[in-house]
Order: sequence, then C-alpha cells, then structure tokens
Amino acid sequence: MKITIPALALGLAGAGACTAAVVFADVPPHRPHRSPAPGPVASSGPAASPGSPGIGDPLMPRAGNGGYTVRHYTLDFDWRAPRTPFAARAVIRASATQSLSRFDLDFAGNTLHTITVDGTPAAAVRDGDELVITPAKPIPRGDTFTVRVTYTADPTQRRHRDDAIQDYGWVPTPNGTVLYAQPDGAKMIFPANDHPSLRAPVTFHVTTPPDVSAVANGRLVGTARRPDGRVKWTYDSEQPIAAQLVQVAIGRFTFVDRTGPGGLPVRDVVPNGLVSGTEAYRSLVPDHLSWLEQRLGPYPFRRYGVLVGDGELPVALETQSLSVVPKGDLTGDRIDAERDLVHELAHQWTGDSVAIRRWSDLWLSEGHARFYERLYSDEHGGTDLEDAMQAAYEQHDQWRYDAGAPAEPTEPTLFKAMRYDGSALVLYALREEVGPETFDRIERSWVTTYRGRAAGTQDFVSLASRVAGEDLKPFLTPWLYGPHTPPMPGHPDWRVDPVED
Repeated sequence: MKITIPALALGLAGAGACTAAVVFADVPPHRPHRSPAPGPVASSGPAASPGSPGIGDPLMPRAGNGGYTVRHYTLDFDWRAPRTPFAARAVIRASATQSLSRFDLDFAGNTLHTITVDGTPAAAVRDGDELVITPAKPIPRGDTFTVRVTYTADPTQRRHRDDAIQDYGWVPTPNGTVLYAQPDGAKMIFPANDHPSLRAPVTFHVTTPPDVSAVANGRLVGTARRPDGRVKWTYDSEQPIAAQLVQVAIGRFTFVDRTGPGGLPVRDVVPNGLVSGTEAYRSLVPDHLSWLEQRLGPYPFRRYGVLVGDGELPVALETQSLSVVPKGDLTGDRIDAERDLVHELAHQWTGDSVAIRRWSDLWLSEGHARFYERLYSDEHGGTDLEDAMQAAYEQHDQWRYDAGAPAEPTEPTLFKAMRYDGSALVLYALREEVGPETFDRIERSWVTTYRGRAAGTQDFVSLASRVAGEDLKPFLTPWLYGPHTPPMPGHPDWRVDPVED
C-alpha cells in the first residue's frame, strides 16, 4: 500500500530536501527486469552500460546491485507516531565500478518524492523491489557519485516467512517501532545495496517527539532540540554495516550503561516499564562477553548493548552492536534467557564481523551462534552439549530432506532448523574429528582472519585444513552437502532416524 503525503516531504529538519521534478513509472512487481532506453554514451572510455539488478546470489538473484560500491549512507527519519507515515531521506555516496548508464537500488514500497544524482534530477522506474535509476548523464567508471532519495516511509510495511524469521521489516511497538531487516527487509526501510556481503558506514538522523527516544547502531553522536520541541538524534555506525543488520528503534526508553571486558562500553536500551524486570539477565552480558572472548578473541566492535523489544516481536536478532531481544526472552527461565543472549552476542563475531559471502553460507553464521549458545548452556546448568547434538544427529536426515543440507538451503528454507542445530552439528563433528584444541585454534583463526570481511563455506574448509595441518575437505563435504548424514566421529552408536515424507 502506498500513501502519498507530499507535505511530509518538507518536514525533514535541516535535510535540504531537493524538490526538483523526477519521473517515476510503476512496473508490475513480478515482471522480468526490463531495460529502459539506454542513456547517452560517455564521450571517452568504455561505453556506459546498466549495472546489474543483483550480484548473482543464486538464492536471492536480485539481492544487492552491480556496477557500484556504496561508500556511505546517511538516513534521515522524521518520525511522528506509531504506524504513521513520515518523511524520510536517504543520501547514498557510491563509487562506480563500471561506466554506468543506469543502476538499481533495492527499495520496496514507500512513496517516492524526488531522486537526484549529484544534485541533478534523475529518471526512475520501479521494477518489483528494484528502483532503477537513470542519471541525466552516464557516470564514468571510478567516479564517486551521490544519490538523494526523498520518500514517505511506511512503518506498517512487513512481510512474512514460514521459518524462524516470521514477520520482518518495520515492527510496531506500543509507543514506537523496531526494525527486523533480516534477511532482505532493509529495502522496506530505505533504498539500499541489500546483501549480507555488502557493507558501508551509516549516519542516522532521527527526529522524534520529545516524549520518546531514538536509538540506532553504533555511537550516539548527540541530540538537538528543535524550536518546535522535537528532538533530533544522531548516531554513527562507526564501522561498515550490512543493510540486514541496521537497527533504528523508537520508544519510551531508559538507557542503562555498564562496562564490559577491557572497559568496553555496554549500553542497554530498555522500555521504561521493563528496566527492573529484565535487569537480572541483562546484567550477565559482561560475563557473556568475557566467556566468548576467551574462545573467539577480542569483541570486534567498539560497543555493545541489548535492545529489549516490547510488544509481540518475532525473534531475537543480531543487529550490529545492538542485539534485539524480546522482553519475553528476558523475563522467564534463566537458562533460556542466557541461550538467547549468548546466541545474539556470538553473532557479533560470526555473521556481523565475519559476514557471509552468499546466502547459502548462512550455516556459518547461525551454526556458529547456535554452537556457542549450546556450549555456554552446557557449562552453565543447561542441556548437556553431547545430548543436544545427539538429538540433532537423529533428526539430521529429516532436516536434510525438508530443508536441504547445511550448505545447500533453498530460499524458503534458509532459517529452518538445519541452519541452527543442524549446522552446529557440523561444527561439533569437526571438533570430534580434530580435537578440542585444534578446533579452538580453527575458530579463533576464522574470526581473526576474516574480521570485517565476507567469507564463504570454501573459505572455512580451506582455513580449517590449513590450521589442522590436514585436508579436511573429504571430511566436511559430506557433512555440508548431499542427502545423507555421515557417521559421527567418536560416536559409532549414534543413529539417524528414518526420513518421513
């Protein structure tokens, strides 16, 4: 649903929104990508050509975009009230990796107002979830250019998946909102180059009524009260971030500061009525940080915190440097609460810092987070790790049948059980094969070697082989691919349950 509110486009404080004309044409959402008439050809160098509408991920072919690299996002949200459309602007600074006649942004829904490239109005068409932009003149390869998009954000936009993600996009709370952008929901929030392997720094400017606060990834740069009483909050992500890990939350919050290992700033963001009820488990986060640092090395970002989700939120989520944990997960059993807290914290190393190269590599992110969640729980009064892994082993063939092998998901089965306990089982099998000491060296080398980079399944297999001093490809390949679960090293008595249709 699109709601046109032109007046809101003028509400961005200090945004300097361009009001020049722009041409839009709606294209039916599921028709194949069409090429508008080619723009003029650059006068020198290679002829300009369109950037691709995706980076070639087999599971999500239109995720991300070709022809450019985003260098920085600036997002301006003039937030008004829950479930109420508001004025928004995205400024995207990018570098052309080819001579561009046109390029795409991932952007779904929302009412567009203006688009400029380097200050000049640009033509644009919608092609499903792609926004295809044709600048007034081609962009030479190597040039840096700036795209400004003003639009009316629709904070009711959500989509549904039949796996662990459930509902994602904008998720309303009693007095605000929280973002669930994973896996490809960022395009409902801002125009982006939306693939987990693609990252850029983000500056957030969020203007709110005086009775609510805003929070986003990274560091609070400052607040400024406007003459009308509204407050502008500015955050800096500090480090590059994937679109799926962006967080902007608004609500009546209390900020609770504490210190983690080595003086790491830890700031929890808690709805006012939930501060005391969630303190017992939130206060354990510094201990969780110390426990994970002993296994994976230094925490990879400059700060951390837990954003307590109010309302009916679907799941916990590892948004970078600020994990979302629903209130229900923090007001029940301690074992369950710590499992969730450790899982999302482990993702900061594996999934956030070490990004996945393709969506089929998701087992590396979710499998690692589940493995350390299970290991921590085993050591702190929860289910025995071996018992949990034996239970997963029994179901592994069924999970392979239903959702593909760990490194062979389909798009609809990305976040099924195979990517969680089913993938943690692969890491457990590796530890049984090479021994705990070698396994620990593999793990620490993995998060150190690829810190701040994207890596895939074959990168992991190669690194594990190098650290172990043996070729582990023959061992890991049957675990990661194919229809049947291999024997578990050290456990010849473990059996896989028969597959049922």
